[in-house]
Amino acid sequence: MYGVPVMAPHGDPLGELVLTVLSQSTNDRNRDVAFLRLRDRFPAWEAVRDAPVGEIEEAIRPGGISKVKSVRIQEILRAIGDPLDLSWMRDAPVASSQEYLVGLPGVGRKTAACVLLFAYGLRDVPVDTHVGRVATRLALLRPGARSEEQHDALLALTPRGAELEFHVNMLRHGRRTCHAQRPACEVCALRRMCPAYRSGVV
Repeated sequence: MYGVPVMAPHGDPLGELVLTVLSQSTNDRNRDVAFLRLRDRFPAWEAVRDAPVGEIEEAIRPGGISKVKSVRIQEILRAIGDPLDLSWMRDAPVASSQEYLVGLPGVGRKTAACVLLFAYGLRDVPVDTHVGRVATRLALLRPGARSEEQHDALLALTPRGAELEFHVNMLRHGRRTCHAQRPACEVCALRRMCPAYRSGVV
């Protein structure tokens, strides 16, 4: 229904980490504008880390809640320390990289999964609001499961090598069809296998 996404790993874990922070509580377009403004103004991550926080806030304002995000970005970059380099994750065990990332200020499993999957194509599946909602309605997740459980459960059932396809298409399905309010069940390609649809709870 949505095709097979093609997205080569971009090899920039720091960029992905900052991009994911900027994505919180905004849409993709505003996130991207904020990221590009930040990179135009500060060509090196060290400059972002060391700049007055007000300058970071101004650069990322189009992404929303810039006061909070500017502080968080600098906290993360300072926590990583010198050198500002996460390239070691390319060859490290995924569990070690996950543990390191979620130890950074404000970084949870979803952000860590985005970094590992999109930067290096490693085996992790980001579970955002849309993915979690679709998976719960399909009974792939236990209702009320916390983030850690959701990530572990969906990763366990995702065939190796299908992490990107599974994440992107679950996300697309949540945005285009399986909405939080008034899901479009009448046109849903998955309704025959959807326990939520059969039980009438959506």
